[in-house]
Amino acid sequence: MSTLARKKLPIGIQSFEKLRKEGCYYVDKTPLLHRLVEEGGYYFLSRPRRFGKSLLLDTLACLFEGREALFHGLYIHDKWEWQRRHPVIRLSFGDGVLQSREALDVRIRDQLFRERERLGVSLNRETDIAGEFSALIRDAHARHGERAVVLIDEYDKPILDNLLEPERARALREGLKNLYSVLKDADPHLAFVLLTGVSKFSKVSLFSGLNNLNDITLDAPYATLCGYTDADIDQVFAAELPGLDREAIRHWYNGYRWGGENVTSVYNPFDVLLLFQKRQFGPYWFESATPTFLVELLRQRGVFTPALTAWHSRPALLGRFDVDDIATEALLFQAGYLTLHEVREEIPNRPFYRLGFPNQEVEMSLNEALLPVLGLNDDAQDDLILRLPGLLREADFAGLESYFKALYAGLPHDWYRNNPIARYEGHYASVFYSHFAALGVRVTVEDASHHGRVDMTVEAFGHLYLFEFKVVEQLPEGSALGQLKARGYADKYLGRGMPVHLVGVEFSREQRQIVAFEVEQAQFG
Repeated sequence: MSTLARKKLPIGIQSFEKLRKEGCYYVDKTPLLHRLVEEGGYYFLSRPRRFGKSLLLDTLACLFEGREALFHGLYIHDKWEWQRRHPVIRLSFGDGVLQSREALDVRIRDQLFRERERLGVSLNRETDIAGEFSALIRDAHARHGERAVVLIDEYDKPILDNLLEPERARALREGLKNLYSVLKDADPHLAFVLLTGVSKFSKVSLFSGLNNLNDITLDAPYATLCGYTDADIDQVFAAELPGLDREAIRHWYNGYRWGGENVTSVYNPFDVLLLFQKRQFGPYWFESATPTFLVELLRQRGVFTPALTAWHSRPALLGRFDVDDIATEALLFQAGYLTLHEVREEIPNRPFYRLGFPNQEVEMSLNEALLPVLGLNDDAQDDLILRLPGLLREADFAGLESYFKALYAGLPHDWYRNNPIARYEGHYASVFYSHFAALGVRVTVEDASHHGRVDMTVEAFGHLYLFEFKVVEQLPEGSALGQLKARGYADKYLGRGMPVHLVGVEFSREQRQIVAFEVEQAQFG
């Protein structure tokens, strides 16, 4: 083991004071916080669940409250006016599930009451929620002699928890809109505002009139405001690395990018901390943070799973998120299942994004969660884990053919009638792709499209498999294997030092089955 001193892992700690006083590891985010405060204003930040947003807000609260002792040794310590102490108003909707406007109003009033008590501000008249919040901000300024700071955590959770019940979600949205609308007219009494959450609801639907709200979600300077960088892992957590495969850590958990392909990517902190504690790899974030509505919405929309590896979107679509209008890519991107891989500008100042999975954890886990959507029952999923690795390891093509034919034969007829994805020719390829991706092997989709063939590369257990898929009713001429050879796909893998297998798979839409499974080993030289 390393001779470096190990510290306490801050798993689940959202209190900056607790983290500092208990001697936990801490990645110093205060350079970015200093910049944020210096630039000033009203900010909005979207990040997936379990990315440290609550700790970020608590750190800001400690800063504005002038708690200097907690910041000794950090970047910001000699750059902050500690004698200026602002009243900090903190609201959070992270606890529990609210299922009605009435319950939301009770929660809001309770929090406003507690903040009034904590800040020594009285409310001596009956008024509505907007009036209470407005009075709290105004009176906190007067009571403490400095303008107030407002920090709101999980600002959108009541809506997200009810997305599958649109009427209820709309009612909750209106309740939150009533609260947030106060911020515009409170400007003379506010020094700083930050709202954080998972999703980015449109300003019209939730922040009507708050035109000065600065969305920094995709601003390159703040790309690493939440999460750990490679440098953080290597320096701050150096004592935890011995005994773990450093490249595997990167492959499993790194890859989240906010601001384009040139910004520094980050790791999910929840994953990394649990890896260091348990000393084994696992889908820790996915298992703890995946909302149930996500898989249900993907099922309803018949999402073609290979397309998730290379999804293209305009920026406007990534921000199109509301109860009645949730773009699939916005949902997947904001929730953390897709991230930015490339930004292109065919037209100046009109960027076009290429999205994809951030890392192995997400690709493997999301595809495993979608297997039931593709018609696979529990027995088929058990077979996936127990049988498929051995078949790939041995390059047992007779076994692979038998395995996949049995798999398709087992898809229930009701699934074809009731599942939207069955309308697509590529749903056969979706089953193949999600199968391999759920296994955790390296899968590359060459051409993901609802409208044509899908070519796929699978690297597993020292073998490289190149698949060409074909639906015979759609393309009756020529074999899939012949097309794979004609395109010369194997040529670019020359020199990889592993056997390359060409696999042509042909499906019949009418028979709902594989009707040809041809294999040939690529010959080089």
